[in-house]
Amino acid sequence: MGELFAALRAPSEIIFGAGQRSALSWLGPRLGTRAFICVDPYFATSEEFTELVALVETAGVAAAIFSDVVPELPTDSILAAVEAARSHEADLFIAVGGGSCIDLAKVAACLLAHGGDIGDYYGEFRVPGPILPLIAIPTTAGTGSEVTPVAVITDPRRETKVGISSPYLIPTVAICDPELTLTCPPGVTASAGADALSHCIESYTAISRETNSALAGERVFVGRGELTDSFALAGISAIAQGLQRAYTDASDLEARALVMYGSLMGGLAFGTAGTAAAHALQYPIGAMTHTPHGVGVGMLLPYVMEYNREERVTELAEIARRFGAVGDDESVAALAPQLVQDFLASVGIPSTLDAIGFPTDRVGWAAEQGLAAVRLSENNPRPLADGAVSILGAAAIGRLDAVHERVHPTAKVEKV
Repeated sequence: MGELFAALRAPSEIIFGAGQRSALSWLGPRLGTRAFICVDPYFATSEEFTELVALVETAGVAAAIFSDVVPELPTDSILAAVEAARSHEADLFIAVGGGSCIDLAKVAACLLAHGGDIGDYYGEFRVPGPILPLIAIPTTAGTGSEVTPVAVITDPRRETKVGISSPYLIPTVAICDPELTLTCPPGVTASAGADALSHCIESYTAISRETNSALAGERVFVGRGELTDSFALAGISAIAQGLQRAYTDASDLEARALVMYGSLMGGLAFGTAGTAAAHALQYPIGAMTHTPHGVGVGMLLPYVMEYNREERVTELAEIARRFGAVGDDESVAALAPQLVQDFLASVGIPSTLDAIGFPTDRVGWAAEQGLAAVRLSENNPRPLADGAVSILGAAAIGRLDAVHERVHPTAKVEKV
């Protein structure tokens, strides 16, 4: 890095560890008396959730439960939650679930506090003030939404996903209990873990912006800094140690804790630094294929790493070493994209666009849509306009080295 710079956006309180969900008994009454609890439908009937609700109610907090959470968060489900929360006269939100559930609670808490249409808040810094207090309790280890200032939703009026980004969206408290991830099936574990790894790697290799006193006030995602680099590297190490074990043995609590810790570190890293090209390009691809976000971004990540390699040799070398590579920076940096692709393949993440059902004749469209997500595309260390089509073309034919060629999957390869 050049000039020393550090910034961090985070909840006022983070509690991590097995069994720590019980802290809800004293945290809830601190923040409100009428809790609106958003929960993923698969988790709503679990013994653990029943215990969580009992903790809230025993503490004297009236609870209403909303379980109509839909993956990828369509706008209709948010509006339904807002109406239910308003009817309950909620003064506190609690989200128990994956990223879509937590993002739903963020946006619903915003709308209940400030009114208006969901579209009024698309983009950065459009939330005018604090939202209702929110306690986020993740049940998957991937999105990091429990500590981030962004919510991603699917608007049927648009062809791609859209983000709402504001420091006011950061949950008040995050409770991360790896025991709540023990019931995650292997596919969910892999997709969420791939997402978490992508957060770590993209924040660690993000653009380094010229710093000034206005930077953090002008951008929600300010680019990498000393603090976010530290969180990202800690997250990569934890995920590299734990994800394969958690995927193959769902009951391995130590592995579950490592992956959830890696996800938390990734959330703290990208919540300030931001993500980049892999996330930007996944938005249109995910909207078209309806594949899990982590699967799409994990598939794209190695191609993006290869595209950015010349701009981030030292950083990719550090990443490669966390996957076992030994050697000088140049040689191990060259191995990093393949090492990450192999690691993700070992937990079932595909490596081509075809494998997730994306039609190659829409590569140009997806590149344009990805570039339009400027909060992400402008965060890439190398200008994405120069390579969006090549990244997607390489992903279409399954060749990492093809990102350095002018590739369109329906045309001949032309060397640059």
